[in-house]
Amino acid sequence: MDREKGSKPQGVFRPFKDLKTLLKSKSFKLTASPADNSGKSPAKITTGPRRPSETANVTAVQKTSDNENDLFVMAMADVKPIARDDCLEHDAAPRSPQTPEHDYEAETLLQLEKLVKHGEGFVVAHTPEYIEGTGYNVHPQLTKRLHRGDFSIQAHLDLHGLGVKSAKNAFDKFFKDAITTGKGAVLIVHGRGLSSPAEPVLKTKVVEWLTGGPWRKWVVAFTSARSFDGGAGATYVLLRQRPVTRSQRKKKKQP
Repeated sequence: MDREKGSKPQGVFRPFKDLKTLLKSKSFKLTASPADNSGKSPAKITTGPRRPSETANVTAVQKTSDNENDLFVMAMADVKPIARDDCLEHDAAPRSPQTPEHDYEAETLLQLEKLVKHGEGFVVAHTPEYIEGTGYNVHPQLTKRLHRGDFSIQAHLDLHGLGVKSAKNAFDKFFKDAITTGKGAVLIVHGRGLSSPAEPVLKTKVVEWLTGGPWRKWVVAFTSARSFDGGAGATYVLLRQRPVTRSQRKKKKQP
């Protein structure tokens, strides 16, 4: 069958038929896809340069976003302050503690007063009059325990007012009785000897009798007494239950 003159052929697919018209208008509408059942109107896509009004709006937003303070003021424009009538004001700034200036002179005078009136703060071991010693193979730390009062005093001897000879006789008799009866710790009162022109006589003799002669092998340790037991004018003595033998004397002392 012949086609009529001037008629177009049927069944030819022309996808770009209206492309020129679309490009000239710069915009077109998208038709909703068959799978889209949301019911929303199709989106409009615009191509080409923006209109002057749109460019102005974008520039204004950019300038506003550059200033955070302006953004904050804009966000808080409708905010109303809460009434502060029932609130307590709190000082957030930390207060520096007021430390009074230390009065060292007043503290020294107070310590001196306590020392004179009550004997507080006086340590015999820190004075030049303090004496101590150990027997054979005894650790030096034992003297600290003896002076500290770790051992109970079971007997005492007072040598005040005696001469050297009488004091020696009394000393020998006292030690013999203490050893025979199994005494562990004893106290010898001899005085400080402050009235002696040179060194204290009886105090020096007591140290000599403890570190030499027949009583040395019975002595574990000795130290000056604490203040309430006579201080530097008396001596604690720790005794052995058995004397040191000759073989024990030859052993090297412990460090």
